[in-house]
Amino acid sequence: MKLYIKAGACSLSPHIILREAGLDFTLINVDLKTRVTEKGEDFLKINPKGQVPALQLNDGSVLTEVAAILQYLADLKPERHLLQPTGNMARYRTIEWLSYISSELHKGFSPLYRPGTPEEMIPQYRSQLEEKFSYVNGRLRDECWLTGNHFTIADAYLFNVLCWGHAMTLNLGELSQLEAWHQRVAQRPSVIAALQAEGLI
Repeated sequence: MKLYIKAGACSLSPHIILREAGLDFTLINVDLKTRVTEKGEDFLKINPKGQVPALQLNDGSVLTEVAAILQYLADLKPERHLLQPTGNMARYRTIEWLSYISSELHKGFSPLYRPGTPEEMIPQYRSQLEEKFSYVNGRLRDECWLTGNHFTIADAYLFNVLCWGHAMTLNLGELSQLEAWHQRVAQRPSVIAALQAEGLI
Protein backbone atom coordinates (compact mmCIF):
# COMPACT_ATOMS: atom_id res chain seq x y z
CA MET A 1 0.00 0.00 0.00
CA LYS A 2 1.02 3.61 -0.53
CA LEU A 3 0.09 6.36 1.93
CA TYR A 4 0.22 9.87 0.51
CA ILE A 5 1.05 12.36 3.25
CA LYS A 6 2.18 15.83 4.18
CA ALA A 7 4.34 15.86 7.30
CA GLY A 8 2.29 16.76 10.37
CA ALA A 9 -1.01 16.93 8.50
CA CYS A 10 -3.99 14.70 9.30
CA SER A 11 -2.26 11.93 7.35
CA LEU A 12 -0.17 11.39 10.50
CA SER A 13 -2.95 9.35 12.14
CA PRO A 14 -3.21 6.64 9.42
CA HIS A 15 0.59 6.64 9.29
CA ILE A 16 0.63 5.79 13.01
CA ILE A 17 -2.00 3.07 12.53
CA LEU A 18 -0.12 1.46 9.64
CA ARG A 19 2.84 1.08 12.00
CA GLU A 20 0.67 0.07 14.96
CA ALA A 21 -0.93 -2.68 12.86
CA GLY A 22 2.40 -3.88 11.47
CA LEU A 23 1.30 -3.45 7.85
CA ASP A 24 3.63 -3.06 4.87
CA PHE A 25 3.43 0.35 3.24
CA THR A 26 5.31 3.08 1.41
CA LEU A 27 5.11 6.75 2.38
CA ILE A 28 4.88 9.29 -0.41
CA ASN A 29 5.09 13.00 0.40
CA VAL A 30 2.87 15.48 -1.41
CA ASP A 31 3.42 19.19 -1.98
CA LEU A 32 -0.11 20.44 -1.37
CA LYS A 33 0.60 23.79 -3.04
CA THR A 34 1.71 22.33 -6.36
CA ARG A 35 -0.25 19.03 -5.94
CA VAL A 36 2.84 17.13 -7.07
CA THR A 37 4.23 14.10 -5.20
CA GLU A 38 7.87 13.62 -4.32
CA LYS A 39 8.00 11.18 -7.26
CA GLY A 40 6.82 13.88 -9.66
CA GLU A 41 3.29 12.49 -10.01
CA ASP A 42 0.24 14.69 -10.51
CA PHE A 43 -1.48 14.13 -7.17
CA LEU A 44 -4.84 15.21 -8.57
CA LYS A 45 -4.79 12.09 -10.74
CA ILE A 46 -4.43 10.00 -7.57
CA ASN A 47 -6.89 11.96 -5.44
CA PRO A 48 -8.96 14.54 -7.34
CA LYS A 49 -9.79 16.18 -3.99
CA GLY A 50 -6.15 17.22 -3.77
CA GLN A 51 -5.96 16.43 -0.08
CA VAL A 52 -4.05 14.01 2.12
CA PRO A 53 -4.30 11.34 3.30
CA ALA A 54 -4.89 9.10 0.33
CA LEU A 55 -4.27 5.38 0.61
CA GLN A 56 -3.54 3.49 -2.60
CA LEU A 57 -4.40 -0.16 -2.14
CA ASN A 58 -2.58 -3.10 -3.69
CA ASP A 59 -5.20 -3.34 -6.45
CA GLY A 60 -4.53 0.28 -7.44
CA SER A 61 -7.76 1.71 -6.02
CA VAL A 62 -7.55 4.72 -3.74
CA LEU A 63 -9.29 5.33 -0.43
CA THR A 64 -9.56 8.85 0.99
CA GLU A 65 -10.79 10.60 4.15
CA VAL A 66 -9.11 10.03 7.51
CA ALA A 67 -11.95 8.22 9.27
CA ALA A 68 -12.53 5.80 6.38
CA ILE A 69 -8.83 4.99 6.03
CA LEU A 70 -8.42 4.44 9.77
CA GLN A 71 -11.34 2.00 9.90
CA TYR A 72 -10.12 0.14 6.83
CA LEU A 73 -6.62 -0.30 8.27
CA ALA A 74 -7.91 -1.42 11.66
CA ASP A 75 -10.14 -4.04 10.05
CA LEU A 76 -7.13 -5.51 8.20
CA LYS A 77 -5.62 -6.50 11.56
CA PRO A 78 -8.52 -7.22 13.97
CA GLU A 79 -6.19 -9.00 16.39
CA ARG A 80 -4.57 -5.64 17.19
CA HIS A 81 -7.87 -4.39 18.71
CA LEU A 82 -7.57 -0.98 17.04
CA LEU A 83 -11.30 -1.17 16.29
CA GLN A 84 -13.67 -3.72 17.77
CA PRO A 85 -15.74 -5.99 15.49
CA THR A 86 -19.14 -5.14 14.05
CA GLY A 87 -21.83 -5.63 16.68
CA ASN A 88 -19.56 -4.70 19.60
CA MET A 89 -20.68 -1.41 21.19
CA ALA A 90 -17.05 -0.40 21.66
CA ARG A 91 -16.74 -0.20 17.86
CA TYR A 92 -19.49 2.39 17.68
CA ARG A 93 -18.01 4.35 20.59
CA THR A 94 -14.76 4.52 18.63
CA ILE A 95 -16.61 5.70 15.53
CA GLU A 96 -18.46 8.22 17.70
CA TRP A 97 -15.09 9.64 18.75
CA LEU A 98 -13.84 9.67 15.16
CA SER A 99 -16.87 11.74 14.19
CA TYR A 100 -16.36 14.19 17.06
CA ILE A 101 -12.65 14.61 16.36
CA SER A 102 -13.32 15.13 12.65
CA SER A 103 -16.21 17.58 12.89
CA GLU A 104 -15.51 19.45 16.12
CA LEU A 105 -11.71 19.42 16.49
CA HIS A 106 -10.11 18.82 13.10
CA LYS A 107 -12.38 21.24 11.25
CA GLY A 108 -12.13 23.69 14.13
CA PHE A 109 -8.50 24.32 13.22
CA SER A 110 -9.29 25.26 9.62
CA PRO A 111 -9.90 28.99 10.27
CA LEU A 112 -6.60 29.23 12.17
CA TYR A 113 -4.65 27.90 9.19
CA ARG A 114 -6.68 29.64 6.49
CA PRO A 115 -5.16 32.85 5.05
CA GLY A 116 -7.62 35.68 5.22
CA THR A 117 -9.34 34.70 8.46
CA PRO A 118 -10.28 38.03 10.12
CA GLU A 119 -7.82 38.74 12.93
CA GLU A 120 -10.60 39.69 15.34
CA MET A 121 -12.18 36.23 14.94
CA ILE A 122 -9.07 34.24 15.86
CA PRO A 123 -9.52 34.48 19.69
CA GLN A 124 -13.06 33.11 19.30
CA TYR A 125 -11.89 30.15 17.21
CA ARG A 126 -9.12 29.41 19.70
CA SER A 127 -11.54 29.61 22.62
CA GLN A 128 -13.95 27.21 20.93
CA LEU A 129 -11.18 24.66 20.43
CA GLU A 130 -10.00 25.01 24.02
CA GLU A 131 -13.55 24.39 25.23
CA LYS A 132 -13.83 21.23 23.11
CA PHE A 133 -10.48 19.92 24.29
CA SER A 134 -11.70 20.57 27.84
CA TYR A 135 -14.66 18.29 27.11
CA VAL A 136 -12.26 15.55 25.97
CA ASN A 137 -10.20 16.08 29.13
CA GLY A 138 -13.28 15.42 31.24
CA ARG A 139 -14.09 12.25 29.34
CA LEU A 140 -10.55 10.94 29.94
CA ARG A 141 -10.81 11.33 33.72
CA ASP A 142 -11.54 7.63 34.31
CA GLU A 143 -10.06 6.17 31.13
CA CYS A 144 -6.57 5.22 30.00
CA TRP A 145 -7.61 5.57 26.34
CA LEU A 146 -10.58 7.23 24.68
CA THR A 147 -12.72 4.09 24.68
CA GLY A 148 -11.33 2.26 27.70
CA ASN A 149 -8.49 -0.23 27.99
CA HIS A 150 -7.33 -0.37 24.36
CA PHE A 151 -5.49 2.16 22.22
CA THR A 152 -7.65 2.61 19.11
CA ILE A 153 -7.73 4.49 15.84
CA ALA A 154 -9.57 7.31 17.66
CA ASP A 155 -6.57 7.81 19.94
CA ALA A 156 -4.28 8.13 16.92
CA TYR A 157 -6.57 10.74 15.36
CA LEU A 158 -6.91 12.75 18.56
CA PHE A 159 -3.14 12.69 19.06
CA ASN A 160 -2.75 14.11 15.56
CA VAL A 161 -5.05 17.10 16.14
CA LEU A 162 -3.81 17.70 19.70
CA CYS A 163 -0.32 18.15 18.24
CA TRP A 164 -1.78 21.05 16.24
CA GLY A 165 -3.19 22.48 19.45
CA HIS A 166 0.27 22.46 21.00
CA ALA A 167 1.77 24.00 17.86
CA MET A 168 -0.87 26.75 17.99
CA THR A 169 -0.11 27.26 21.71
CA LEU A 170 -3.73 26.78 22.71
CA ASN A 171 -4.33 27.19 26.44
CA LEU A 172 -4.37 23.50 27.38
CA GLY A 173 -1.96 23.49 30.32
CA GLU A 174 -4.63 22.87 32.95
CA LEU A 175 -6.11 19.88 31.12
CA SER A 176 -4.09 17.38 33.12
CA GLN A 177 -5.92 14.23 31.97
CA LEU A 178 -5.53 15.19 28.33
CA GLU A 179 -1.85 15.98 28.75
CA ALA A 180 -1.19 12.71 30.60
CA TRP A 181 -3.00 10.86 27.80
CA HIS A 182 -0.89 12.73 25.22
CA GLN A 183 2.30 11.56 26.94
CA ARG A 184 1.08 7.94 26.92
CA VAL A 185 0.41 8.10 23.20
CA ALA A 186 3.70 9.87 22.46
CA GLN A 187 5.63 7.02 24.10
CA ARG A 188 4.21 4.32 21.83
CA PRO A 189 6.86 2.92 19.45
CA SER A 190 4.53 3.31 16.45
CA VAL A 191 4.03 6.99 17.23
CA ILE A 192 7.73 7.66 17.75
CA ALA A 193 8.55 5.90 14.48
CA ALA A 194 5.88 7.85 12.56
CA LEU A 195 7.01 11.19 13.99
CA GLN A 196 10.62 10.40 13.14
CA ALA A 197 9.75 9.30 9.60
CA GLU A 198 7.89 12.60 9.03
CA GLY A 199 10.78 14.63 10.47
CA LEU A 200 8.66 15.92 13.34
CA ILE A 201 11.08 14.81 16.10
